Amino acid sequence: MERRTRVRFAPSPTGPLHIGGVRTALYNYLYAKQHGGDFIIRIEDTDSQRFVPGAEKYIIEALDWCGIVPDEGVDAAGNVVETPSERHPHAPYRQSQRRGIYRKYAEELVEKGFAYYAFDTAGELAAKREEMEAEKKTFIYNHITRMSLKNSLSMPESEWRPLLETRTDWTIRFRMPENRVVKMDDLIRGHIEVNTDTLDDKVLWKRADELPTYHLANIVDDHLMEITEVIRGEEWLPSLPLHYLLYEAFGWQDSQPRFAHLSLLLKPDGKGKLSKRDGDRLGFPVFPLRWTNAEGEVSRGYREDGYFPEAFVNMLAMLGWNPGDDRELFTMPELIKAFSLERVIKSGAKFNPDKAKWYNKEYLRMKSCEELTDLFIPVLESHGMQVAECPKCALTAGAEMTVQGADFRNRIFTRDYVLRIVSLIKERATFVADFWDIASYLFVAPSSYNEKDAAKFWKEENYSLAMQAADFILAFGGKFEKEALEGPLEEYIRSNGWPMGKVMNCLRLALVGASSGLGIADIVTLVGKEEFSRRMDAAREKLGGERGGPKRKFSSLRIEYLEPDSIRGTNKKRASLTFDPPSQTSFSERRTGQTPCTPYQRNLAPARLGPCGTC
Repeated sequence: MERRTRVRFAPSPTGPLHIGGVRTALYNYLYAKQHGGDFIIRIEDTDSQRFVPGAEKYIIEALDWCGIVPDEGVDAAGNVVETPSERHPHAPYRQSQRRGIYRKYAEELVEKGFAYYAFDTAGELAAKREEMEAEKKTFIYNHITRMSLKNSLSMPESEWRPLLETRTDWTIRFRMPENRVVKMDDLIRGHIEVNTDTLDDKVLWKRADELPTYHLANIVDDHLMEITEVIRGEEWLPSLPLHYLLYEAFGWQDSQPRFAHLSLLLKPDGKGKLSKRDGDRLGFPVFPLRWTNAEGEVSRGYREDGYFPEAFVNMLAMLGWNPGDDRELFTMPELIKAFSLERVIKSGAKFNPDKAKWYNKEYLRMKSCEELTDLFIPVLESHGMQVAECPKCALTAGAEMTVQGADFRNRIFTRDYVLRIVSLIKERATFVADFWDIASYLFVAPSSYNEKDAAKFWKEENYSLAMQAADFILAFGGKFEKEALEGPLEEYIRSNGWPMGKVMNCLRLALVGASSGLGIADIVTLVGKEEFSRRMDAAREKLGGERGGPKRKFSSLRIEYLEPDSIRGTNKKRASLTFDPPSQTSFSERRTGQTPCTPYQRNLAPARLGPCGTC
């Protein structure tokens, strides 16, 4: 009868979960789901000296963030299950709470002759090691040395039996057979053979804390929990012969799981295992979530750095596995369908922090502007902005909202205004937090100006032309949208014979504070004529300069330009507009070219605004 697929991820709570551990959990999860089986979480906390408070909770939270949800071992509230139930029949799933289970299995091996009691102290073992090193020999506790040490094989029973009661520092060791070749098969690495003379008699159980070591607890729990495949890191490959022999000693060969040992995650240069120190040195996280240790030292996490969990998971899946084609982007269901251990590589996988960012950028691009707007709003609020669902929700007593949906004075913006910005800049960003770095000037006027850009572009022959171009923008009588303004503005500058780049960079410097940013038509139609005029005033006052230079009159000015043809799609058609001269010429006199919205009186909550209930 074919057994139901059951795999487990069994971390030790000795610190934060490394991204290599997350990958191991992910591969187990993908394998289980692909085969219609169960994914189990088991906490292996038998190493009491290395236990770190908070690590268990961290591990479960990290897996939950990644969407790696166990079928067994952890309840809906994120707690390790302690009491058996229909869904969690093998509880408890924390090994320290199963300590009463293991001693009988260790003593069973002693009775069968596969293990023995050892009474050597740490000092005695150290002395034996020094003695053999002096003879240029390597100390291994096995058939060569065990009869010269203190154990139930070298001592009469009348001597060692009382020690079980009078001493608490004895152990039970596995009796490694002499000169035997252990033949094993690994789902990733193929056939493996190891001679037992290279192996030592591992400790299986310790009287001091009445806890098993990893080896015994691992084998017993995998057997009792009916695990069918053990997928773990290659650091456990040297333990595989012992584990094979333990299954044989217990007589569990028929239910022995198949093994697969995953390669290590390597440093970006491929020289050695990826460590926390590498992340600190090269400036990237090696943990899924932020971690603060007992000394208060904070380690960065992918979640807090702004990575999407699906991008993080996709990136990890491709570290050591490939689908057999050139695809790189997979949703979790697609990974479940495509994953196979046959395509997991044997060699180590180099971690590439730039590739991690690439994945996040791709997932950001795939998200809708609506979803990204929802994610961006908390970022805006952290910078002191307020976002409302509609203009009514956005208006405070005495404040006025422009038709663009922005109140720069009170830093209140409609969701639609934010949405329009997100749609313009999403292709430029890698993280949602980048939106603020890219487009903060669309919410807050620049308080300073890039010195190099100002020295390069804010020259008399440039800014005087830029001021006249600004007059043109303020006098523009067409529909005040990017598509309507862009063509006439560029044609106006060209028709005067002005240098396009210098004029545009001057305008951008005044609007943004630097020469980089969105197109001028995008910016001015977003912030509106009033804010545009205010920023031009501020630039002139802070950077200096008077209005002047050659001016072109545009009474009855007729501009011909190309605009998108909505009927023909991407084709463009000829169009023309006629402009009246501006009624005012001084930026110091406020001029908007539009009628302000009627102010609504509304008491604002201290947090997010809206909806108002009448939207």
